Amino acid sequence: MDSTHPESSEVVFDVPIFFKVYKDGRVERYRKHDFAPPWDNSVTGVQSKDIVIVPKNNVTVRLYLPKITQNYQKFPLLVYFHGGGFVIESAFSTYYDSYLHSVAAETNVIAVSVEYRLAPEHKIPACYDDSWAVMKWVSQHSIGEQGAEPLLKYYADFSRVFLSGDSSGANIAHSMMMRASIDEDHKLGVGDSLKLVGMALIHPYFGNNKPDRIWSYCCPENPNTDDPRCNPAAHPSMSSKLCCSNILICTAEKDFIRDRGRTYSEALKKCG
Repeated sequence: MDSTHPESSEVVFDVPIFFKVYKDGRVERYRKHDFAPPWDNSVTGVQSKDIVIVPKNNVTVRLYLPKITQNYQKFPLLVYFHGGGFVIESAFSTYYDSYLHSVAAETNVIAVSVEYRLAPEHKIPACYDDSWAVMKWVSQHSIGEQGAEPLLKYYADFSRVFLSGDSSGANIAHSMMMRASIDEDHKLGVGDSLKLVGMALIHPYFGNNKPDRIWSYCCPENPNTDDPRCNPAAHPSMSSKLCCSNILICTAEKDFIRDRGRTYSEALKKCG
């Protein structure tokens, strides 16, 4: 115990497996991620690089370009949001870097992996705001000469854009698709220069009308799980406005939140 801060060892909030908060405000995560630098894979031909989108909040993406085999080649674009219950993991961890390298190599897509701010230090909606900033950055590259990243401008097919994520990342992917679908000001250019055609949600972390300790602590502006960002199945009329036509939902047999993905799937079917 720190003698100058005798309260520093007192835990005031604890979510096993994820994080705990001490009385002095210090946050300790049970799982700490490592950092894998961007690299070019000589075997698969996938190139990767990091790009800072919002310096103020250190919102960054890791871009993966698959092997180029012909001139003027265009690849579908995948925007990926990592999981971790909003509170752990990183787009730059070995786990996600290896996964996105494989995705780019095996499916021949350009992948944009999003590094957003984590809760509880950065309360929800920080993760959504950061992800939306990336969505706008991607969209800028689809509009004429806007956008500064040549790999996106020259190689991305903006008529085939997909969103994906696992766990909380799947939640964020849904929210980004929803926000793009109801973006009345057309700030994202959806339907014009950029077309969102599908989502792949892997083990999605959604609410189920029951108390959720992570959500309630990390989202003080609306701690209830009836929040449409947390529990979209409770707001089927909103889901009916999704602009994409193809949605893949993956659940795992022994995942304790698998029923939430099924509930979301049924809600989508009912709203057409």
